[in-house]
Amino acid sequence: MVGRVSRSAVALGAVAVLGPVAGCGGPVAADRSGDLTVWLTVDAQESWPDLVSHVNDRFRRIHPTVHVTVQYQQWTSKNQKLDAALAGRQVPDVVEMGNSETTNYIVNGAFAPVDPAGFDHSGEWLGALRDACRNDGKTYCVPYYAGPRVGIYRTDLLHRVGVDRAPRSYPELRADLDRLKRKFGAADRNFSAFYMPGRYWYAAMAFVKDAGGEIAVRRDGRWHGALSSAASVKGLSAWKDLLDAYYVGDRSKDNGDEPAVVGQGRAGMFYGNTWEARAATDSRSGGSPQLRGKFATFAFPGPSGGLLPPFLGGSTLAVPARSAHRSLAQDWIRLLTDRTSQRRLIAADTLPNNTAQLREVAAGGSNGPAARAAGRGWLTPLAPGWTAVEKSQVLQETLQDIATGKRSVADAARAADRRIDAVINEN
Repeated sequence: MVGRVSRSAVALGAVAVLGPVAGCGGPVAADRSGDLTVWLTVDAQESWPDLVSHVNDRFRRIHPTVHVTVQYQQWTSKNQKLDAALAGRQVPDVVEMGNSETTNYIVNGAFAPVDPAGFDHSGEWLGALRDACRNDGKTYCVPYYAGPRVGIYRTDLLHRVGVDRAPRSYPELRADLDRLKRKFGAADRNFSAFYMPGRYWYAAMAFVKDAGGEIAVRRDGRWHGALSSAASVKGLSAWKDLLDAYYVGDRSKDNGDEPAVVGQGRAGMFYGNTWEARAATDSRSGGSPQLRGKFATFAFPGPSGGLLPPFLGGSTLAVPARSAHRSLAQDWIRLLTDRTSQRRLIAADTLPNNTAQLREVAAGGSNGPAARAAGRGWLTPLAPGWTAVEKSQVLQETLQDIATGKRSVADAARAADRRIDAVINEN
């Protein structure tokens, strides 16, 4: 998010051949009766099923002759199923997309344009969700919900080193980590004051952003890798310095099992989604129930002096261009994303799609720090070949090379830019 974004890992799927979609004509005439098929991910089924039922009830009162079928999809197989559907005849009318998944579908003509003016708080949509829906001056999806990463710490361990609140600045963060390292690292070689596996690219790129760097930039109509810029190298160096100072563990792994590892009790802090604090205490995800009540979240400070800009994971809702019920689909999306539904998402411990309602998130709750961080959220480059960049694992492999000392930061960044340049402009 998105709150549950990581649960999905925002997996990017390859887009199938969309020739018939890209070449389709004007809007299909909307039927005011019949069946409306909605594809949502399992996050909604697991975390806010009452909201979906409420929206369907409201929709039924407006369109009593339309039957809505909600089908829940797994993140890992959703895009493959969507590609097959778009190439066939049975096209869903509403689809949920991770915000970093949308660009390739949009540029291939898979989604119909929508008018933002018809949706609540569209002028205040979170930038990383809003921008993911735009192309050539048009909007092709509607932000649904968001989930930035935050700092998560063991309150009991910090208390034992004389600290009773979360760090509010980067110097305070380093000082607290030093205390944890001295107290617990001396007695346990496997204790990490800060858990930060080497291939955790969402974290490393946040340091790049904090330093004013970029993963890639658009110049003269084409995208180019930008990790070798002075600012990006500065950010990567700050990330490696933090890892070198406080992380004890395998530098060739990613953060996929972060809650389970942290749940073993050998970490003082980590950087993740708010739901991971709960997962670290849940035996179903490998965590330890004995740690319940011992985690708290905080807005993670960056070396620059401000909050560390988090990757703003999240979901959007789109109407496939070949849907026979475009108008009805937009009506359904309008209800799921209006201010009433967004309040229900907040109550379900999830962040809303707009800055206005971020103020409704309880500052003292677990999602309060995430709401503070969301305003600084960023998204991966909106380039046609970004899917190929992610599939190539270039970021993870670059970070592993840096973390293990196989290459210097500068050399690894230059090599990464060459690999990014090779695929990022390919549609």
